[in-house]
Amino acid sequence: MIAIIDYGSGNLTSVKNAFDYLQVESRIVSTPEEIDAADKIVLPGVGTFGFMMDNLRKKRLETPILNAIKGGKPFLGICLGFQVLFEESEESKGVKGLGIFKGKVIKFRKGKVPQIGWNKIIPAKKSIFREGYAYFVNSYYVKPREKNIIAAKSDYFGDFVSAIRYNKVIGVQFHPEKSGDFGLRVLRRWLKC
Repeated sequence: MIAIIDYGSGNLTSVKNAFDYLQVESRIVSTPEEIDAADKIVLPGVGTFGFMMDNLRKKRLETPILNAIKGGKPFLGICLGFQVLFEESEESKGVKGLGIFKGKVIKFRKGKVPQIGWNKIIPAKKSIFREGYAYFVNSYYVKPREKNIIAAKSDYFGDFVSAIRYNKVIGVQFHPEKSGDFGLRVLRRWLKC
């Protein structure tokens, strides 16, 4: 069973609908026990970095997420759920992220912010990502210190990391559940991880 984590906000229904379309069992969950019982985990996110981390801690979800990742469960972080895998964000100074990866989240300095709309995904290495177009809504992007985790990049007034992969942890800045056939193919390939 796939656990879609409800931390108090986020595009939960559209993510669940995508898995329903793929005929894969998924459930929106909000307790540590449900995360522990899941086979795979999805952390979708909208809102602010600080709000998400505060709610994950209040609901006692941070430790089960960390334990699941460290235990090798397949994990997919979407948008803000991808950003919190890092140590910190300019959006919420002083708030620590999950810290799975070294690096921080920074704000776009050019262009219209937030970036809203379709953008090209350019794979950086062989992984579940292929070249194509995905849907983005983001004002911030990750800047990983470890370059080996970068799985795809995109261009918005300069290159930025649009996806990472390390072992069974995958993070995407775009919204696969809103990216049509391209996004569904990403989800299908993630399910095989």
